[in-house]
Amino acid sequence: MDEDAALVCTPNVPPQIGLRRLTPRQQSVLIAQSPWRRLAKHPSDRKGMIPMKRIVSVTLISCALASPLYAALKVGATAPDFTTEATLAGKPFTFSLAAALMKGPVVLYFYPAAFTPGCTVEAHEFAQATAKFAALGATVIGVSHDPISKLNKFSVTECRNKFPVASDADQHIMKAYDAVLLLDPKYANRTSYVIAPDGKIIYEYTAMNPNKHVANTMAAVAKWDAAHRPKG
Repeated sequence: MDEDAALVCTPNVPPQIGLRRLTPRQQSVLIAQSPWRRLAKHPSDRKGMIPMKRIVSVTLISCALASPLYAALKVGATAPDFTTEATLAGKPFTFSLAAALMKGPVVLYFYPAAFTPGCTVEAHEFAQATAKFAALGATVIGVSHDPISKLNKFSVTECRNKFPVASDADQHIMKAYDAVLLLDPKYANRTSYVIAPDGKIIYEYTAMNPNKHVANTMAAVAKWDAAHRPKG
C-alpha cells in the first residue's frame, strides 16, 4: 500500500493533515475521503459555493488550531485498567489488561476500523511480529469500535490467528486512553501504547500512517526488556 493512501485511511481523515503540506495526490485522497464530499459532486455544481478544497482545508486547520494535533496519554501516566470482549483466531474470550500485565508488557494499539486499508496493513505487520513480541514477554492487543462478530473474521483473515483484537463498541476504552479520532469521533485514532507490568505507560505513538507502529513499539518493548532482564 502506498503512503498517500495509508495516510488518509478510510473511513476517516486525520486532523494532523491540516498542518502539513500535501501533494496534489494527497489532497485528492483527502477530499475523496472527507464527509464534505457530499455537499456537491463538483465545486461548480452550486452557484457561489466555496471550493471544496478550501472547505476541507479551513475545517482541518480550524480543528487543529482549536485542539492539539492529537490527544493521547503521556509516558509515565497510569494506564486505565479495562476488561472487554475480544477474539483470537475467531474465538471470543474476555480480555483483562490487569491479567495480561501479570505476564509482561502489553502493546495496546487502537485503530479506526477493521478491514479498511491502513488497518489491514497494520494488522498484517503486527501478525508478522507477534512471535518477536512474545519472545520479549509482551502481549499484543488491538482495539477498535467494531462489533465482535466483525472482529471474529478480522482476527482470522487479517490478524492471521496470531494476536487478539478487542471490541470497544461503547468507546469507553478509547476515551479512557484519549484515542478518539477528533474529526470523526465514532472511530479510534491510530494510537499505540506500550504498558509496563507496573501499569505505567512507557511509550506512545500516534500516526495515521500504519508503517511505523510495529517497529516503534517493538523498539520500546526491547528497550524495557533489556533494562529489566535479570543479570547473570
